[in-house]
Amino acid sequence: MIEPSVGLNCWIRPKMAAVFLGLLLAGPVLLVTSSPLHELSNGTIPLVMWHGMGDSCCNPLSMGFIKKTIEEEIPGIYVLSLRIGKNVVEDMENGFFMDVNSQVSMVCSQLAQDPTLQRGYNAMGFSQGAQFLRAVAQRCPAPPMRTLISVGGQHQGVYGLPRCPGESSHICDVIREALNRGAYSDLVQKHLVQAQYWHDPLNDDLYKKHSLFLADINQERGVNETYKKNLQQLKKFVMVKFLQDTVVDPVDSEWFGFLKTGQAKETETLQESVLYKEDRLGLAAMDHAGKLLFLSTEGDHLQFTPEWFRNNLLPLLRKQQRSQHGQL
Repeated sequence: MIEPSVGLNCWIRPKMAAVFLGLLLAGPVLLVTSSPLHELSNGTIPLVMWHGMGDSCCNPLSMGFIKKTIEEEIPGIYVLSLRIGKNVVEDMENGFFMDVNSQVSMVCSQLAQDPTLQRGYNAMGFSQGAQFLRAVAQRCPAPPMRTLISVGGQHQGVYGLPRCPGESSHICDVIREALNRGAYSDLVQKHLVQAQYWHDPLNDDLYKKHSLFLADINQERGVNETYKKNLQQLKKFVMVKFLQDTVVDPVDSEWFGFLKTGQAKETETLQESVLYKEDRLGLAAMDHAGKLLFLSTEGDHLQFTPEWFRNNLLPLLRKQQRSQHGQL
């Protein structure tokens, strides 16, 4: 089984609790893996990938393996696996402790400066990397994102961390304690990534007022027409749900569903939500236009077979080709 962001080599050092305190005083820096510039001579569309919590850009058993598989299956494709930090250790740490809005802003800047991406690119996000890439699509339309593939992304956030990657270390205890003490406090919101997509259905007003990331990109405080317009520029928005997921709570978030407001038992689908009925993000229009694709697979969070990946996701990267005029 492939498990890009959970389990395989997702080690976390016990001293991370101390790192958390240190990062409250010093902000990390985001970089992206350097790659030579490629001329796209075979009509392929570049791909940008963003890893999930507890992973890094280049782990040979996770994101590195995915990158290699795509490059072998689609010869000549330019694949950029985002690295959030100066090295893979910082990359993993920043997936827990770096302000998400800062990460998105820096990624937008990096993509805008990459000549290979200027005529458009596809994006594939794993777990939390999926909602971060959606923020890129909504906030940064240049260069244009064409297809967004969300692999286990939590688009309505989470209300629990039942199996946080890194259970053998102190880091998950630090995260849970911080969330339990006050997910919407300024300190926790600014310095804990998971708090920025923590969605408490029992405290909806607090969530809408204090959520620095998710409430903004999900139009909870008002409709930003630019976000709506930019997201609708996608040709496809693909969401993959893992049917035996023990990490994402509730798993419905992977298809943009969530718990009904005011309680923590019953869930609703995207189509049943106010977000969809009022079309606050343009998802209803996209759905009616056939731009939304809901996929599912057996298995726990981010666990899928190479065959499933090749049969279901690779065709989405192959089918779009540049026209003879160089347009997507």
